[in-house]
Order: sequence, then structure tokens, then C-alpha cells
Amino acid sequence: MKRGILVASLLVLAFVVAPAGAFSADELRILVDEDGGANITFNYTLSWIERIAVFFKIAEPEQELKSALEEASGAPVTVTSAESDVAVFSVPGFAKAQNTENGTVYSTPALDFTGAQAMLDRYWFAPLVHADFSPDLTVVRFPDDHEETFSNQSTIPALSHTVP
Repeated sequence: MKRGILVASLLVLAFVVAPAGAFSADELRILVDEDGGANITFNYTLSWIERIAVFFKIAEPEQELKSALEEASGAPVTVTSAESDVAVFSVPGFAKAQNTENGTVYSTPALDFTGAQAMLDRYWFAPLVHADFSPDLTVVRFPDDHEETFSNQSTIPALSHTVP
């Protein structure tokens, strides 16, 4: 009995003194289609406590990302797949496509990740987590394979690109 209490106490102590976990946005890849829709892949790293929360369905990062994308784009977002470290979305109408005499002009909305902290703060484990919502790498690829890249930015500006 005493051994069980000792083991349980050591486990609790290990969790209490363990370093705080971190959410890290690794890569955001936005592939704009000819019709203005986009396939968006978001790779991230979850801390051990967030993995537990996801396992027990306390937190669903893909749903939070879906909401943020819907707010930014003003378009409905579908989660096409979600795993513990990546979520893939389909966003019809993500970019506005306008035909001009010079070609098709694609305009993407600005994306702001600074509001993600407020979403995280709703969860019980928020005080235990250090979060970095700025993707290490963000790539926006247009239908002609032109790419705009950003590193460690919490806000991605609205972009405009003409495909001849």
C-alpha cells in the first residue's frame, strides 16, 4: 500500500515539475486553385499535455484552425483530414479570382494568428502551455506555381498575384 502511494506521489510530482509544454506552428502551406479555392495544410507540434487533451477530445486544434480560417476568408471551411500533428482543409472561394485583360488576378485575405491565444486561453491547460502561433514557414502558391513565403510571422498580409 505504501509503495503504491509512493509511486503515485512520484508520478504526480513528475507532472507538476515537468516543464510546460509548447504548441508550435511549424508550416502553413496554402495552395490556391484556378477557381480561387485553396487546399491548406497546417503542420504543428503539440506538447504532451495538449496531446492528452486531444486524445480525450477536450481540445480539437483542427476545429480551432477551421474557425480561424472561416473568419479570415469569409468562406466555409471543410476539414479534410486531421492527425496529431497536421490538419488539412479545403476552402472554396479562399482567394477572389477576377479576370482582367492581363490575366486572372488572385487576391487572398490576410491571416492573423494573434487571436489564437484567446482561443487557447479557453482551455484548462492554457496556463501550462507556451504557444507560438507564428508558423516557422508559410507558403502561398498560386495556380502558376508562383510562391510567396513568410518566416515566423504572426500576420500574413493579403496578397494579390496576376496569372497571365
